[in-house]
Amino acid sequence: MLEAEAMTKISALLVGGPTVHFTYAGLSVLTDPTFDEPGEYAGGVTLYKLSGPAVPASALGPIDVVLLSHEQHADNLDESGRALLSEVPLTLTTVESAQHIDGATGLEPWERHEVGAVTITAVPALHGPEGAEALSGAVTGFILQADGNPTVYVSGDNASVELVRAIAERFPRIDVAFLFAGAANVGRFGDSDLTLNARTALEAAEVLADAVIVPVHAEGWFHFSETRERLVGMFEHAGRAHRLRVLEPGKRADVG
Repeated sequence: MLEAEAMTKISALLVGGPTVHFTYAGLSVLTDPTFDEPGEYAGGVTLYKLSGPAVPASALGPIDVVLLSHEQHADNLDESGRALLSEVPLTLTTVESAQHIDGATGLEPWERHEVGAVTITAVPALHGPEGAEALSGAVTGFILQADGNPTVYVSGDNASVELVRAIAERFPRIDVAFLFAGAANVGRFGDSDLTLNARTALEAAEVLADAVIVPVHAEGWFHFSETRERLVGMFEHAGRAHRLRVLEPGKRADVG
């Protein structure tokens, strides 16, 4: 593993919510595409999108791979995001979600997929408390590795610090972690959140040792019950603010 200063920098742009575009080992990567304007999404639980994308999908150029946590919730794949998938050569997601997306590749936890020089490993995630899968469905995170590049963790909609611990045991050197935070909560599991909150994001950061923490999934939807500012404050009070790289929507920045 190269030292951090010798590694290739990752250029990242926060589109909004869970949607981040970043470059990695020559690949153009997009997480959970959400490009709709504000609106209401009816379903078992009605979701309300409060803000549109900071940039349109067309501003990102060609996408090589989409890393999709899951497709069953509009705050991770809205209508415009779903339409975009038909233009992308590779979408990696859960086996369950791949059944509902033409051409998508479904991965089981710990299964690997090679894309050029990059190895992408699906890693476990839990969208709520223990047993949440019955209502929330299967979700996944991802690890990206390539020679001369940082090891990157994309958490997906994961609320479990214990799963982060299991991932860190298998990948002891994680350099950059995109953590889906925001304490998403629709009341389905009472006070138990569907994603990391400020406190559990800090706990996950401690598990991830020296990784740069890039918080996403913290604005733009009504059911995101904590602001990004609260997460930043939590890290500041714990003396860990130096670990954060907070992206301003629509502005590209180096992370890692």
